[in-house]
Amino acid sequence: MRLLRYVAMFLLLAPVAGAAQEPLQVPSSASEPPGLVAEPDFLTRVVIFADRHLGKGDLTNGIYADYGNMIPGAGWLSIGPGYRQWYGDDSAFLDASASMSVNRYKLAQARFELPKFMKSRLALGTQVRWQDFGRVEYFGVGPDTTEDMRSVYGVRSTQLAGYATLRPLRWMALTATAGWMNPRTERVDGSMAMSLDDRRTFVTQEAALTIDTRDFPGHPTRGVVLRGVAARHLDQSDGVNDFDKWEGEAAGFMPLAGGRAVLALHGWVVNTEARSGGVVPFYLQPSLGGVNTLRSYSDYRFHDNAMAVANVELRLALMQHLDWAVFADAGNVAARTGDLDFARRSYGTGLRLHTRRETFAMVDVARGDEGWRVLFRLNDPLRLGRLARRTTTVPFVP
Repeated sequence: MRLLRYVAMFLLLAPVAGAAQEPLQVPSSASEPPGLVAEPDFLTRVVIFADRHLGKGDLTNGIYADYGNMIPGAGWLSIGPGYRQWYGDDSAFLDASASMSVNRYKLAQARFELPKFMKSRLALGTQVRWQDFGRVEYFGVGPDTTEDMRSVYGVRSTQLAGYATLRPLRWMALTATAGWMNPRTERVDGSMAMSLDDRRTFVTQEAALTIDTRDFPGHPTRGVVLRGVAARHLDQSDGVNDFDKWEGEAAGFMPLAGGRAVLALHGWVVNTEARSGGVVPFYLQPSLGGVNTLRSYSDYRFHDNAMAVANVELRLALMQHLDWAVFADAGNVAARTGDLDFARRSYGTGLRLHTRRETFAMVDVARGDEGWRVLFRLNDPLRLGRLARRTTTVPFVP
C-alpha cells in the first residue's frame, strides 16, 4: 500500500511538469542529454540509421518494416512488410501490415481512418486484424498456481472494429468502439484438467477516456498517461461468456538531473465480471507476468477475474543513446478487486537503446519468487501499446 501511495503522489504532481511540454515533432540527437561516458561512433551511427528508417511511425508514406509489434510470447523478434499512405491533404489514412515472429506467431492488419472531421478534432476509422498465435502459456486461475501446472494452447481469431475518436483538447481523447471477433482456441500440450478447446463469436462495445501528455510514446521522458475504459463482450454463440470489463491505468515520467535520469511510475487495475451467471473465458481473463508487468515471471503467468500491477523504474543515461535502468514490479490477480494485493514482486536491472523518440532494443535481468529471467524486446516496456489498438486482442495481453 505504501508503494501505491507513492505512485498516487507522483501522478498528481507529474501532470504539472508534463502538461507544459509540447511534443517535439522532429527530434535530433543533439537535443538529447549527454551520458556519463562518451558514446562510440559506431553506436551513434546505428541509432541514427534506425531512427531514419524505423522510427518515424505514421509520419511517412510508402513501404516500411513492421517490427516488434507482436504480443508477449511471440519471441524476441517479429518482422514483416507494411505499407501506409496519406491521401487528400492528409484527410485520409491507410495502413496495412503483416508479420511473423521467431515463435511463428502470425499477424496481419489493415486500418483506414478519416482524421479531419470537425477541424481535425474528430476521427472516424475502421480496422481488421487476423492472428494465429500457436503457443500461448496458461497456468490456471488464481494467484496460487504453480509452474508445473503449465499448459499451452493456440488461438486464431479475426477481429473487426469501427471507432470514433473525439479530441476536445490536444492531449485528451474520447473513443467509442464497436467490434466483432471469432476466437478459436485449441489445446496444444500440458495437463490442464479444464478444456482449452473453445470456439466463440463476440460482439464488443467499448468506451475509453485517455489523457496523454507524454513527449514520445515510444520513449517517454516526461508527461503522464491517464486512461479509463469500460467494455462489454456479448457472446453470440450461447451467451455463457457474456462479461463486462473495467480498466484504470496511470503512468508518469519525470526527468531528473537535467534529463540525464528519468523516473517512471505505472499502475494498472483491470476487473471483469460475468453477466447472468456466466463465466469470463480463460483467454480473456486479466493476466499478469512477462516483460510488460511482472518481469521475473513467465508471460501470462497468472489469470483471474481481476488484476493489479505497479511498476517503478529509474533510468540513467550511460551514453547519449543508451540508458541503464533499475526497476521494481509488484502485483497480483484475484477473483474480486477487493481481494487484490501486491504479493508477487520482481526486481532487476537492464539497458535501453533509444533515440529521442523511440526505444529500439531493451534487455532486462529480473529476479522474483520463481527465479531469474532475462528478457529482450525491440520496444520500451512502458510503451503502453494498447493505447493504439482499435480491436480486441486475443488473448488478454498484460
